[in-house]
Amino acid sequence: MSLSDVTALPLLGAVADLVEEGGPYVLLIFLCGLAMWTLVIERAWYFARVLPKRSRVAVAEWLARSEHKTWCARQIRQAMISRINTEMTSTLPLLRVLVPLSPLLGLIGTVSGMLEVFDSMALRGSADARTMASGVSHAMICTLTGLAVSITGLYPVHYFEARAKRETELLGDHFTY
Repeated sequence: MSLSDVTALPLLGAVADLVEEGGPYVLLIFLCGLAMWTLVIERAWYFARVLPKRSRVAVAEWLARSEHKTWCARQIRQAMISRINTEMTSTLPLLRVLVPLSPLLGLIGTVSGMLEVFDSMALRGSADARTMASGVSHAMICTLTGLAVSITGLYPVHYFEARAKRETELLGDHFTY
């Protein structure tokens, strides 16, 4: 067993415990978080590796043009910048959906946990603390998981939106007339 296996086992065990104690909504929240962080890593790779090459090619194509001042040339310039901007922001709408989706799934889990509490109280005819503890625990785990996943996605969404705007402006500056 390697060092990475030893450190990964407790983490996987903790996640499995959360899913077991929190119910199916916690699994959905983790899948949402996995999709969100996959997109974050993809965008980081795009901005670090793909965008510089793509920008250099577009600027070289623009500078290779013989004329830059006509209406047609300006439209071509705008289209080139717009195409790259679209590439930069292509996955941002999905990221903007995944961030608030996690706490909403947590809220659904919270409501289902509270329904468990009320059902157990109705079946037993009393509000016994032991009976209520399971449902309240289920509710709080869903809430905690949904908020934790959502909070981790707030900064990357803001960062990539600001970065796309900044890179678009810088690209426009390189397309001289």
